[in-house]
Amino acid sequence: MSRKQLDTSLLTLAALVAFGLPLVVTSPTYLQILILLFFYAYLTTAWNLVGGFAGVLPLGHSVFVGIGAYTSTILTLQYGVSPWIGMLLGGVLAAVVGVVIGLPTFRMRGAYFCLCTIAFAEGIRVMVENIDYLGPLHVNGPRGLLIPLKEASFWHYQFMSKLPYYYIILVMLLVVLALTWFISRSKIGYYLAAGGEEPEAAAALGVNVANCKLLAMALSCFFTALAGTFYAQLMLYFYPKGLMGLDLSFEIAFIALIGGRGTIAGPVIGALVLRPLNEFTRIYLSDMLPGLHLVIFGLILILVMLYKPQGLTAPLAAAYDRLARRITRDTTPKGEAA
Repeated sequence: MSRKQLDTSLLTLAALVAFGLPLVVTSPTYLQILILLFFYAYLTTAWNLVGGFAGVLPLGHSVFVGIGAYTSTILTLQYGVSPWIGMLLGGVLAAVVGVVIGLPTFRMRGAYFCLCTIAFAEGIRVMVENIDYLGPLHVNGPRGLLIPLKEASFWHYQFMSKLPYYYIILVMLLVVLALTWFISRSKIGYYLAAGGEEPEAAAALGVNVANCKLLAMALSCFFTALAGTFYAQLMLYFYPKGLMGLDLSFEIAFIALIGGRGTIAGPVIGALVLRPLNEFTRIYLSDMLPGLHLVIFGLILILVMLYKPQGLTAPLAAAYDRLARRITRDTTPKGEAA
């Protein structure tokens, strides 16, 4: 068996396990935990398009989740538009907002870029929280929006069980992972990597670093907003502080940094490690110590940055590479990261 055949077989097996998991896990509670795990893996993979490959650290992506949720929900409640159509429109709107934010902020580096993205995100959240109407659109201020129950159907994006939501977010995750894989091996991926590490050197070689980062930002914001609509239809209620607050932005960044920023598998590995921990602290400790999960995330991040600064993906990929070479009897080291 060749290395390529082994990789393909394992990826196919992982996909089959993911699609077949609901045959074993039938409890709505555990299905909900799996849905949220895939949801955060999806969000972090979308964030990784700009936060990983473009070499910047955006800390305000929750605002794009909010844009997606508010756009589809308002169009549904006020104009009867299907959430699926609102989902795409919300993605386009978030991409436009992301480019508008990216135009001035990509001129900055390091902490200045992080602070600017936080300022934009918090500014938009506070505005949404303090107004009832945005022109003719009813955003309902801090009370948020409640989506009434309708007849369960694909068109209404409402279902009687958790199973359709599970498969929708699983397909969304596979699509954004495939896009990330494609970009990482395309010319734009190499341009992003070069522009993120050495922007002056990349520009001297003729790479339009700013345009590459703006494209990555637009794609990242578009896919992040799709997750906002999914969350709104799953929960049927959301409010600005819960959906657009910095907690969510920080959690996305924590998952990416701990899993492996700029890698394809990193967001999934990070979500697999941190989401069960989040659920445990929320269920058993949230009454006594709300926000404890972020403290634990911070401690894990410190340990990972001290001992495995490239994230958990790097040692796992190295271990898999050694095992795969034994199985395939290949003596050539594999140079590609996961």
